[in-house]
Amino acid sequence: MTDTHGTGRDDHEQDGGAPLHAILDDLAHLVESAKAIPMSSSVRLHREDALALVDELRAALPEQLAHADEVLAEADRVLQDARRQAEDVVTTARARAIELVQAEQVVVQAESRAREIVDEARERAAELRRDADDYCDRRLSDFETDLGGVLAQVRAGRAKLADRLDGTQPASAVFPPVRDQEPQQER
Repeated sequence: MTDTHGTGRDDHEQDGGAPLHAILDDLAHLVESAKAIPMSSSVRLHREDALALVDELRAALPEQLAHADEVLAEADRVLQDARRQAEDVVTTARARAIELVQAEQVVVQAESRAREIVDEARERAAELRRDADDYCDRRLSDFETDLGGVLAQVRAGRAKLADRLDGTQPASAVFPPVRDQEPQQER
């Protein structure tokens, strides 16, 4: 249809179809510019022009609906993809949070166990030190006893020698008595 209703639009706008709103505008213009029938609210329409616009609407509707379906399908695909990505992000975040919590628990448990091990080692070291000191003290006491016996034998031997050397002088005059001395402490 060529511009018969003065819209300045060629049929189908030479691009495979007019947009629906343009066809509806043409239809509205056709009705608004129609001549009124006297004594009535009806108007006289050019049948051919009106039917041509209806045919254009019928032709454009499937194309427009198909395009709308494509747009909706694309929007649905984008929405599904976004949901899938969001679920992936949430799943990854939850897994990472679980890993961090588990790692934190492992660290806390390891630190606690390390403190227990150090405390046990300190207690064991103190016990070994006490046992070693007790052992050394017993050995030194035994040694002191043995040395006391040796000292008594040395004094008795010296006394006999002193009596032999000089029958009249007591041994203490010839050999001064050996004094018990505390061992000198190392400085």
